[in-house]
Amino acid sequence: MIAAPAIWREVRASYALVERNVNLSKRYWGWEVAFLVYTIAQSLSVVFIAKAVPSVSGHHIDVGRVLTYLAIGSLTWSYMASLFMCIAESIQWERWEGTIEYTLMAPITRLTYILGACLFAVIYGLVRTVVVLIAIVILVHPAANAAGFGPAALIVVVGSVSFVGIGIMAATLPLLFTEKGAQMTYVIEACLLLVSGVYFPVTVLPGWLQIFSHISPATYILQGTRTVLLNHISGNALAHALIPLAIIGLVSVPMGVWLFATAENYAKRTGRLKRSG
Repeated sequence: MIAAPAIWREVRASYALVERNVNLSKRYWGWEVAFLVYTIAQSLSVVFIAKAVPSVSGHHIDVGRVLTYLAIGSLTWSYMASLFMCIAESIQWERWEGTIEYTLMAPITRLTYILGACLFAVIYGLVRTVVVLIAIVILVHPAANAAGFGPAALIVVVGSVSFVGIGIMAATLPLLFTEKGAQMTYVIEACLLLVSGVYFPVTVLPGWLQIFSHISPATYILQGTRTVLLNHISGNALAHALIPLAIIGLVSVPMGVWLFATAENYAKRTGRLKRSG
């Protein structure tokens, strides 16, 4: 059994990693502002599609529900993508800063390092999403079921664990493939965007693609949040979202930690740890 002082030391070490990453974000504040503007513009571009439906179709259509549908997708994906990429790029950031060897040789467990990276990713994703939410509310005024905010938040919290697991798996790519590993994480993000029904129901996908939607946690997060924010809340709706997300999280997080440790050992054996391409 781990002694209480040792546990407290690991917790403080995780917080130290969060603080370090916050300071790195402050150092590159110009990039952060640029990426935030990009995210806001991208999200608004998608939401404004709903407003264009009447003029494109040539018929008067009540687009309120479509607008809210797209707004929920944009906001949810903004958070999930930020969470995923922040974790997936953690190793690449260590390489850019020249700290990868020092970090991975620090007297902390690997779980502590991963926990610190994940905690920062959650905070980072939430802050960015709040800013995007404010922009969408001001400019397009989506209407959602206020009673569904709490259940939607619960779904996102449970779903975050699943995305953490996938992000940890993706973080192994820069360890295994030093030249193009970071770029491969963008491929994973794009595939999740395609099969998860971010901007459309997954039922419009070809049958063979719908198979992949069942293993994406984003599918259940989006379906669950849209159900509770657009329709009446029910226990079945929550169960259909929370149960698969809990299962994916229970499988993906331990698998991600194991893959990360295995990839780290492989990188050290083959001299890939310090290489920058």
